Amino acid sequence: MAPTTIPAHVDDPVNAKILAVSEDRVQGFHREPLRTIAEQSEVELDTVITRIAAMLREGTIRRVRQTLMSTSLAPGALVAWRLPGERIKPAFEFMFREDPFSGHVVTRSTDRDTPGSDYKLWTTLKVPRPYDMEAHCRYLAERTGATAYKLLPAKKLFALGVGHVRRREIEPGDRTDEPGRVLDTEVVDLTEREWRVLTALKREFEPEELRPDPWAPRAQEAGETLEDFCAIAEDLTERNIVGRFSTFLEHYKQHRDGTRVTRYNALFHWRVPEGAEIRAGQEVGRHHCMTHAYWREGGPEFAGVNIMGVSHGTEKDRVLAHKAAIDEHLEAVGIPVEYTNVFWGGRSEIKPSEVSPFAYRDWCLQRGLDPEAMRA
Repeated sequence: MAPTTIPAHVDDPVNAKILAVSEDRVQGFHREPLRTIAEQSEVELDTVITRIAAMLREGTIRRVRQTLMSTSLAPGALVAWRLPGERIKPAFEFMFREDPFSGHVVTRSTDRDTPGSDYKLWTTLKVPRPYDMEAHCRYLAERTGATAYKLLPAKKLFALGVGHVRRREIEPGDRTDEPGRVLDTEVVDLTEREWRVLTALKREFEPEELRPDPWAPRAQEAGETLEDFCAIAEDLTERNIVGRFSTFLEHYKQHRDGTRVTRYNALFHWRVPEGAEIRAGQEVGRHHCMTHAYWREGGPEFAGVNIMGVSHGTEKDRVLAHKAAIDEHLEAVGIPVEYTNVFWGGRSEIKPSEVSPFAYRDWCLQRGLDPEAMRA
C-alpha cells in the first residue's frame, strides 16, 4: 500500500484548526506548548505534532519557535534605506544574509511619488546594548552603498493578536470592543545565566525536534535541569521578556501547492495631531486587519507621520478597504488624519533578529570590526 501523504496546506480543515491556535494564541512560556495547541484546537496531540512537522518540511510554516519580546532585550528600530536603483538588490541580499541583527528585509514602493517614496528598502534592526544602532547603520550604509537612512524607533507599541488564518475572514472595520493595549519599549538587563536559557529557548525547532516535551534537550543545551530551565523561562515570561510559542506561516511566498496565505503587505502611515499619538495607536491597534501598530516619528522625510502599522491581504482593493475603514474610524472618534500614505511590500525575507550582546561581539570580530568602536 502506498504511504499516505500528510496534508501540508493551510486550507486543509485540520491544519486550519491547528493554525488558528498555533499562530498567536499560545502566549508566554508553556512547558508542553504542543499539548496546549492540541487542547485549544481540539485536535489530538500526535496529529498536531505530525501536521506541524509536515507543514514545516513543506515550507507552509517557515519556522516554529518561542518568540521573545525583543523590544525588552535590545534597542530596535524600523530602518528606511535610500539607495541607487542598482544597489537595492545587493543591499537586500547583504542585509538578509550577512547581518543577523536585521530581521524583516522588505522592498517597498508607493502608488505615486510621495514624501519618502525614494526610500525603497526597509528593514527591522535590533542592536543589543552596549552597542550602538547608529554605528551599526553607518557600517551597513558603507557596505551597501546607501546614500541615506532613517532610523524609526518605536516610542510605543499597540498590542495585536490575530493570526493570518483567522485574519482572512475579517471584514473592513472589524475591531475589538476595547482599544489596543499600550506596550512600552524599555530594555531590561539579563544575567549571563538568563541569556544562556534565552538563547536555547528562542532557537527554531526542526521538524524532528517537535515532541510533547520539547524543552528537555534545550535545558541540557543551556546546562540546566529541566525544572530550573522552565522556572527561569516562566520568570522571564512574568517580566514580559518571553512572547508566544508560535508557528509562523510563509505568508508572502507561494507554497509548493501553489497557494499563498497573503499577497499584499502594506505599511500604513498616518499623521495625527501631536498629543493624540497614543490614543490613535490604540484605535488603529484594535482593528483585526492589523498585524503591527506603532508610534514612530517619521520626521520631514515622511511628512511628519507618527503612527505606522502593517496589514496583509490577498487582494489590494481589500487591503485599501481595511485602511479606509480605519481612517473613517479615526475621524469618527475625533482624531483627525492630517496625512496618510501606503508603502506596498515587494520582495520580502524575514528572520528573527539576533539580540544577544555576546553574538554581537562575535559578529564584529568575524567581520574585522572592533567591538569597542561599535559601542554607544
